[in-house]
Amino acid sequence: MNTFKTSRELAADPAAVFAVIKDPARLARWWGPNGFSNRFETFEFVPGGQWVFSMIGPDGTTYANASTFTRIDEDRRVVIEHISPPQFVLTIALEPSAGGTMVTWEQVFADAAVANAVRPIVEPANEQNLDRLNVEIGQK
Repeated sequence: MNTFKTSRELAADPAAVFAVIKDPARLARWWGPNGFSNRFETFEFVPGGQWVFSMIGPDGTTYANASTFTRIDEDRRVVIEHISPPQFVLTIALEPSAGGTMVTWEQVFADAAVANAVRPIVEPANEQNLDRLNVEIGQK
């Protein structure tokens, strides 16, 4: 299996959730697992736009990342192709729900062996990402 998928209902409308994805200052605050921070070098939030950034781990290790925004549907969907290793496509889908927004986070790795190797990291990290997203939505 090379796909990781999780969903979470957040108590905010899709526009509010989308706002914390498209705003680089807000995105930098919640992107990544617990204890990580981000430094964005390039953030072109348009289809075909580049996103180049460093994630800084709790121990100070810097992880270089390069991605392309392949699809952006305002208040509905963002598709990101992570072009630096490990390669994957992340789709963040936003659906209106009775409680606000159902966020579906689907990460598809290009290589099943890589997906299996990173599974112990990715599964909890994706949940932590959604936790941090939820906190950021409440910050306004």
